[in-house]
Amino acid sequence: MRIFSRVPIEQVKTLACDTDSHTSVALARVVLAEKYGVVPEFVPLEHGDSPDPAAARLLIGDKVVSEEPAGFAHQLDLGDAWKRLTGLPFLFAAWMARPGVQLDDLPARLERAKRAGLRHVERIVAREAPPRGWPTDVARQYLTENLRFDVGPDQLRAVEKFHALAHGHGILPDPPRALVCVAT
Repeated sequence: MRIFSRVPIEQVKTLACDTDSHTSVALARVVLAEKYGVVPEFVPLEHGDSPDPAAARLLIGDKVVSEEPAGFAHQLDLGDAWKRLTGLPFLFAAWMARPGVQLDDLPARLERAKRAGLRHVERIVAREAPPRGWPTDVARQYLTENLRFDVGPDQLRAVEKFHALAHGHGILPDPPRALVCVAT
């Protein structure tokens, strides 16, 4: 996920957000407030074609690679900004369940799927990158170097830190609860 801006990030007044991910919008709010001291107006991306030079865009997923907008001299990778801000990785996605939920063999099936995917990265890249507009070398690097597929203590600390900061900025209404990672 990346913010594209015509002005330096600390001068952004409006952020048009890709609403496909509420977490991305929350992360943008936290990073902009904590690192740059700005609280822009947040609007849906479909309302983001503003002529105002201080209007920026938040894009996520394939759009960052295949639909990178022209004319935006400043970019902010939110995962990198989070890492520099906190010293922790950002946990973009995870399978989670409330205590007491019967998972049966789901953890084992997810582990098998992860291992199979990692064994077949080249086949996945060749099949999936071109239709999405990704250069194959970028897709390969993303899957093999940028993504981590396991959750450990650093990731749990990152989630706790994110929840605490999001709560502190009024993004999450309730204080965060403790997280527990159950090994499979």
